[in-house]
Amino acid sequence: MTKHNKVLFLNELISKVESLKKEGKTVVQSHGIFDLIHPGIIKHLNEAKEQGDILIVTVIKDKDVRRGAGRPIFPENFRLETVASLEQVDYVCLVDDEMPFDCIRHIKPDIFAKGRAYKELGTKIYDSIFKEQKDFYFEKSKIYETRGFSFSSSQIINDFLDIYPDETKGYLKDFSSKYSFNEIVEKLNQLKKLKVLIIGEGIIDEYHYCESMGRSAKSPLIVNRYINHEVFAGGAFIIANNLAGLCDNVQLVTLLGEGNSREEFIINNLKPNITTKFFYRTDAPTICKKRYINQYLNQKLFEINYLDNNYIDDDCESNVINYLRTNLSGYDLVLVSDFGHGFITNKIIEVIGSLSKMLAVNTQTNSANVGYNMITKYRDPNFVCLDEPEARLATQDRFGTIDDIAIKLLRTLNADCLIITLGKKGSIGINRDGIIKRTPIFSTRVIDTVGAGDAFFAFAAPCFAKGLPLDFISFIGNTVGALKVQITGNKKAVEKYELLEFINTMMK
Repeated sequence: MTKHNKVLFLNELISKVESLKKEGKTVVQSHGIFDLIHPGIIKHLNEAKEQGDILIVTVIKDKDVRRGAGRPIFPENFRLETVASLEQVDYVCLVDDEMPFDCIRHIKPDIFAKGRAYKELGTKIYDSIFKEQKDFYFEKSKIYETRGFSFSSSQIINDFLDIYPDETKGYLKDFSSKYSFNEIVEKLNQLKKLKVLIIGEGIIDEYHYCESMGRSAKSPLIVNRYINHEVFAGGAFIIANNLAGLCDNVQLVTLLGEGNSREEFIINNLKPNITTKFFYRTDAPTICKKRYINQYLNQKLFEINYLDNNYIDDDCESNVINYLRTNLSGYDLVLVSDFGHGFITNKIIEVIGSLSKMLAVNTQTNSANVGYNMITKYRDPNFVCLDEPEARLATQDRFGTIDDIAIKLLRTLNADCLIITLGKKGSIGINRDGIIKRTPIFSTRVIDTVGAGDAFFAFAAPCFAKGLPLDFISFIGNTVGALKVQITGNKKAVEKYELLEFINTMMK
């Protein structure tokens, strides 16, 4: 069989497996990244092939590889061709893995061959997070665990390739000596029982992909040809989705436009454990931000916002306040995601501040509100998360050290804890006791920075609410940020299993 004949699309592979099983063949499937083909993988595949007549291998696409910095080393087409060149492999297919093992549910092999590395990872991660889903995916397949000696591609990469600078490697070594992986899993699992309410502006993000056709003959502008577009649920919507992967009970309070609410799209793009309370404004649509992007360079060309930055009217404000007064006390944690687009008025801020058991706040500076949407609107928050430009604007300090700015802002707000994200420099956190923790950046590949701060905030705030240490909170936030910048826009939330995979890789 030639290499060309081995490579199938998923629908072709599903049909092929059906026909092979009708012929009485026993089909064995192996699934993974297959980034580095080392002796452990060869031994695993040899043993897998011995369990049946046909061995198929599914290779995870680049976009769904969440195994840490620098992964995958080789792009998906190279990984696919390498596996296809192995003699013991009969068929190979490139697959999505947004939900782990989902392709197995569709392919339905007789046997799923799991190597020792997956066995270890499954025990630590998937068994504790996806038990019900795994039972569903593998209900038609027997699981066989290959016995051979184990080599980890992640371990090899960490040991022999300089993915991180010495400072980051030293940080990870120190962190690993303080917290074991099992401790991290246990601490994150404690967040499930938190009851969380998030209030803020939901935003519809549209990404319109274009290609340049050159300069117009009649005007001084570059003409672009439309290719396609994607629509994402951003703003408070994506923060709620991130939260819902950690906490079982999430309430979203947000503002829609009455005339063009896009409510059906929003509900369909929220996780099922999110309950919603929508308020409506009559003078504007649901906020929509359209970004136009060069498809091939992945560069943003320009952006158009459909919004009204004026505050909501008195009737709407009164309805929001009445709802919050009735419900806020029932939640362990209240998150405010204030984009400065007119939903969260000063009166609403007062109610939130006076009735929340635990208050976490993030105010965003964007092109529509620069200089006007400052964190200093809030008093006595428990937890605050900002980026460096937002912190400098709030303190009116353009050139001071970030340590001094953090100390000054913490005191001004009378906050219990403040974390400032610093882009490529990682983050700095400070608490009321004056303890300062610096955490380096963990990302090496950046696709899109949109939503990275929102993801950081969504994961860090519940950690703070549960009383976890500052160094732990900052580590989780930076790791989530490293995952988020590999996702286009707000296409999807960062999932807890992805976070744990990443951490497991870094701590090896």
